[in-house]
Order: sequence, then structure tokens, then C-alpha cells
Amino acid sequence: MRDRTRLTRVLASRSWVPAAAGYAALAVGILDIVRGVVPHFRRSRVSAIAGVLPGTVTTLAAAASLIVGVLLIMLAHALHRRKVRAWRAVVVLLPLGALVEVVRWRHSATAVISLVLFIVLLVNRREFHALSDPRSRWRALWNFLALGVLDIVIGWLIVSVQPTTIVGEPSTLDRLQHVLLGLVGMEGPVQYSLDRTADLVYYSLAALGALTAITTLYLALRPERPVSALSGDDEERVRGLLARHGALDSLGYFALRRDKSVIFSPSGKAVIAYRVVGGVMLASGDPIGDIEAWPGAIRRFMEEVTRHAWVPAVIGCSEAGGEIWTREAGLSALEIGDEAIVEVADFTLEGRAMRNVRQMVNRTERAGYKCLVRRVRDLSAEEKEQIRTAADSWRGTETERGFSMALGRFGDPADDECVVVTAHKAPDEAGASAGGDIRAVLHFVPWGTNGISLDLMRRDRDADPGLNELLIVKALQAAPAMGLTRVSLNFAMFRSALARGERLGAGPVLRAWRGLLVFLSRWFQIESLYKFNAKFRPFWEPRFLVYPTARDLPRIGISALQAEAFLTVGIPRPPFRRKSRSGSGATPPDPAPSSGPLPISP
Repeated sequence: MRDRTRLTRVLASRSWVPAAAGYAALAVGILDIVRGVVPHFRRSRVSAIAGVLPGTVTTLAAAASLIVGVLLIMLAHALHRRKVRAWRAVVVLLPLGALVEVVRWRHSATAVISLVLFIVLLVNRREFHALSDPRSRWRALWNFLALGVLDIVIGWLIVSVQPTTIVGEPSTLDRLQHVLLGLVGMEGPVQYSLDRTADLVYYSLAALGALTAITTLYLALRPERPVSALSGDDEERVRGLLARHGALDSLGYFALRRDKSVIFSPSGKAVIAYRVVGGVMLASGDPIGDIEAWPGAIRRFMEEVTRHAWVPAVIGCSEAGGEIWTREAGLSALEIGDEAIVEVADFTLEGRAMRNVRQMVNRTERAGYKCLVRRVRDLSAEEKEQIRTAADSWRGTETERGFSMALGRFGDPADDECVVVTAHKAPDEAGASAGGDIRAVLHFVPWGTNGISLDLMRRDRDADPGLNELLIVKALQAAPAMGLTRVSLNFAMFRSALARGERLGAGPVLRAWRGLLVFLSRWFQIESLYKFNAKFRPFWEPRFLVYPTARDLPRIGISALQAEAFLTVGIPRPPFRRKSRSGSGATPPDPAPSSGPLPISP
């Protein structure tokens, strides 16, 4: 009965209309591009349209096929995404096109098809509801005006650059008219003695017009990209939920990044942290709060996705969270790696399995390194600044990385319960250093009341090897005195594939997949991060990527890389030392990076 009701809703919603309209516009756009590229089609079409109506109407009817085709393809994607502005543009264009075809009469069938599609779109106008960025309207207008003026200037130079090939002496008005008509794919009054020059001028002007039209339409139809910011009131509410339910997910505290937005369940007992990147609404970790309220938060999340025609995705959710996401939102899940969690009571340096770690720790301590494990509240302002300066100087890239598994700030008064571990060496032995005698830093965020989760791991590249191991061991040894029973370490991508692929009896497909991961580890810290985590004998908690369909995975992957700041084109990021609301996450050090879903060597 439930399946029949769901099927009835799908049929009643007529969800096929946006996709069908998009594909129809795409097909027409491709045909127009073919006609515009092939000169035979261009000349025949322009001459045919020119005979329909006189004057200005004739000029408008003879717009270049290439420009129209590109615009239709762009409108096709927007129609498919249910963009209301695309719907408005199409319902205006369809009757105009039908009017031209009726006047020509020979193509009345095309007019009928246009009118039928026009009626279908009008009847199903509620299917096109996705909003665009309100700011993009003004951006589109200013883009059109600015590029329009630039096009006229450049077009004037193109028309006049070869005066010896111009037939006669066209007036200034004729040249201006030639430029304006050329921008919409029309032949103007200026004549050239060489066909090659005439074609070059024609296509150059048409390209300028196409660029202006395409960029303007893109800005008008672009996905909404709200400024992600965690308000003070929202942060206080999230902290309240973390105080009651923070033990459920080791990534919960990272929802307090101030460059994330949040959406609460109707009851206010659960919240989802997210950011919109490239039309993808990226959630991180599990919802925070009462598990019974998770479905309500997920439904609110999906309502926001539907309202803006975004692509929903969740990075790094647990198995329990993934099950609820897939059940409530109808999404799919893909295991992307494992989180290394160490039970403090079971950790020991004794035994053959810990021999390498034990030897490295002892060797590092004999080299003169000392470690301090403290709560952030116990640090002085001078010590906080010193640690920030050191972490900033040791960062491997200019851009701070992190989104789903990084807090993006250090020393904020609101984060007094965080734990910081520092390695020190006497200044006379360490030499000059941006952090003074500090040579390495670990930063952990709270995980409920009895756990911590790794946020930041950095060290001086000139320091002795083994500092990372020493810091983690000292943190685990000091944990019982701080009331901590579990510590979440780094996230290892595709850990299970690496582990199973090297076992006896692994099949050829699994071995091939492991071989590819090992090959990629030359640039991405995949295998090295897994082996580093495995030294501490953790248990592995699988983490998942939740997504709608397989065809959305490339888009989600690019958006995730942008959110984690591995792709930074057009995305300015503030430095680590700033405490602004646009702070970002942690950068992987060498050899073992800070926790994060996409570890890449700096």
C-alpha cells in the first residue's frame, strides 16, 4: 500500500517534465550548433529567416544558430534542474519562435510543436521551482552591460582593422550597425573584398556576442551559493546538543566550524551541519542530537535540497548514520575509508606488535624531546599565540585544508575543553624556530565527555623523525588522568581495500584495486596514512559517502575537494591564525596528516 501511494505521488508530480523539457532543448541546441558551424546551414537559414519579416523583426529572427544553440544547451541543464528562471525564459521564447514559424507557414509543424511544449510547460509550471541566487540577477545585468560595452569597442576594432579590404567608405553608423548585428550573428552593411576577411569578422563578432550571452545566462541561472556562517545563536544551540549527545559521533564537534551552516529538525533536537559548494549541499558526519530526531532533520535537509535543486551528499557519516540517511532520503551509500579509534584501556607499548613504535618513541626521547599534554584552558595567551605561529609556519600549503574533519581554529575561548599536545626541545639545541622550542603540535577536539578526536597534526620539517608517534603515545598515556577512554586518530581512505588486497587469496580485482591505490599513494597519502594508523593497534570504524546516483559522484567529488580546499580555484581561504568565522581546517603534515577524508601530501 505504501509503495502504491509513493508511485501515485510520483505520477501526480509529473517529475518527468523537467527532464523531458531539458532533453528537448538540448537536442534543438545541438542541431542549432551544427547549423551554425557549417557555413551552408548558416547562410541558408539566415537567408530563409530574412524573408519572413521586414525591419527589426527580421534582424531578431536571424540570430546566429551557434549562439542560440549554446544558450539552449545551457537552458536545457537549467530546465533539468527545475530552475524557475529557465522556465520563464523558455515560455517567452517558445511563443515567439512559433509566431515566426506561423508567418513562414512552410514550417507550421514546428510552430505546433513549440506551442504544445509551451502549453505543457505552463500546465506543469509548479515542477520548476528551484531558486537561483538573488544576487546573481544584478551580477548578470552588470555583466551584460560591461561586456556589451567591451564588445562594441573590440568589435569596432575588428571591423576596421583591415581598411584595405573594406568595399567603399562605410560611415560610422554603418560600422556601428555592423558590429551590433555581428554580435547576434547577423551580416551587417560593411562589405569586404575578401570572403576570408568577411568570415573572420563575422565569426569574431559572433564569438564576442556568444561569450556575453553565455556568461550573462550563467550568472542568471547559477545555483544559489549562500554564504556559510554559523551564527552565535546557532552555535550555542549546537553546543547544547553536543553536551547531551556528543558521544554518538567523533566528528560531531567539527560541526562548530564557523564556515558551516546548520539546519535543525522541527523539534530542535537534532541538527545537520553543511556547506553548499558548486550546487552540492554537503553535510559532514552524522546528524547531531537525539537519534529519534535525526529523520526530521534529514527531511528538512532534503526539503532545502529540493527547494534549490541542489545535489545532496554526506561526507564521512557512520554506518548507523548512513542507514538512516539511505532510508529517510532514498540515497545510496559508499564506503570511503575507516576511522582509527584507540581504546585507551587497551593501549600499551609492550609486546612484539608495538616494538617499532616503542623503539621510535625511546629514540626520540633520548634525542632530548619532551612532551606536554594539556587542556587549552590551561594555556596562557602567550602559549596559544606561540602554538598558532608554529602551526602556521609548518603548514605545507598556503591554503588551510579541512571541512568534515577539522575545526579550523585554535585557542578560541569557546574551545577550552580541547586538548593540545606539544613536543619541546631546548632552544640551544633546537636552533631558531618559528615556534621557539615547540617542534610539533597535536590538537584534539572533545568527543563527548570521555573521548577526543584528532583535529590537527603538524611538526617542524627539520625536527627528528618519530615526533608524531611520540605525541600520540604521550596523549594516549595521559588520557586516563584526564578522564578519557577513547581517542579518534586519522582517517584512512580505502583502508579495507588495502588490508584485504594484501592478504593471501585476494582476487585479481581486489589486487588490481589495491595496486591502483598504492600507485596513487605516490601523490596522495593513502597507504602511508593507513600504515601509520595501524601502528597503534586501533579498531576501525567505517565511514561512508552518501549520494543520490552514480552520475552525481563526479560532481560531488569535485565539490568535496573544493570544500576540503584541495581545489582552491576561486575559493579564498583565511590563514590558520585567524579566528574569523570563515576559518578552515587542518593541513596534513609529513609523514602522517591530520584527520580528514582526503589526505594529500603537501
